[in-house]
Amino acid sequence: MPRIELVKQALHELGIKDSSELFYNPDYDLLIAHETSPELTGAARGVMTASGAVAVDTGIFTGRSPRDKYIVRDDLTRDTVWWSDAGLGRNDNKPLTPQIWASLKTRVAGQLSGKKLYVVDAWCGASPDTRLGVRFVTEVAWQAHFVKNMFIVPNAEELEQFTPDFVVLNGAGCTNDQWQEQGLNSENFVAFNLSEKIQLIGGTWYGGEMKKGLFSVMNYLLPQQGIASMHCSANRGEEGDVALFFGLSGTGKTTLSTDPLRQLIGDDEHGWDDDGVFNFEGGCYAKTINLDPQAEPEIYQAIRRDALLENVVVRADGTVDYADGSKTENTRVFIPAVAYRKYRQAGLSRRSSGAGDFPRR
Repeated sequence: MPRIELVKQALHELGIKDSSELFYNPDYDLLIAHETSPELTGAARGVMTASGAVAVDTGIFTGRSPRDKYIVRDDLTRDTVWWSDAGLGRNDNKPLTPQIWASLKTRVAGQLSGKKLYVVDAWCGASPDTRLGVRFVTEVAWQAHFVKNMFIVPNAEELEQFTPDFVVLNGAGCTNDQWQEQGLNSENFVAFNLSEKIQLIGGTWYGGEMKKGLFSVMNYLLPQQGIASMHCSANRGEEGDVALFFGLSGTGKTTLSTDPLRQLIGDDEHGWDDDGVFNFEGGCYAKTINLDPQAEPEIYQAIRRDALLENVVVRADGTVDYADGSKTENTRVFIPAVAYRKYRQAGLSRRSSGAGDFPRR
């Protein structure tokens, strides 16, 4: 059976039916043409900037919505998740019943049914031993572009054999009008079922929900295998020494790790196993507010064709005003890591002849 038919069959099994068109792992030319189409309106439409990067807006959500995050509590997760109602300190892991999950899944599947869809299969995790094969399904071209930039794209041979370990269904265009009777926070939702291995997104167009959603999944899976899951950036020196930069979002991890004298491993999410440090992603998610080409030349120079700008102000001549935070201070760019001159191919720093592939105290 042709690959595209296998994908359609898998979508049908998820309740997504009658897609008008399906674009499987589309290239940048197609994505850019679709996401800048004059027929699009609102948050679905991007604009071409003078640098060649496309700029998009994410609507009312210019950051993640942690209060709308839920995880299905079942036999698998009951004793393996730090729940928000466990009385052990504040966190955002709110429990969701299987019944409410089923309702949300039906909503998202209905939103995606009968639509032109973009399906991207990608790896989360550069280590072949623990990487997660993820299938992203969306009706929004720029969201597929986001995924293509942020995760690790399989080669042609890998795609032919690709079987997803996890599925992300992005139904940004749908909301949940039963949220009050269901006891939820709002009509928007970002929900995970770790038994079904699915993430659902509804009501928010913010691309970071897909990125950080997979980080949550890796945070759940890797520690159970004795592997550290870290919110940090990482780079590598010529002698194999690895530096890790820990910090909350927007504190400078990307800026510090994109050192012109060192190889970039990754800018945000990493694992650390017995063989060394590895990136979860295949791209970088850099803040652009007040971006200075002299202070941050590596980031500035990487904002060109195939990069995707988020919530920036674009002037009439197509140039970007990086000092303008009128939409949000959380302006961002999604850059394929290979766009960096000093990117370490494959996002790995592994042990070879010596022990220099590990951070040193």
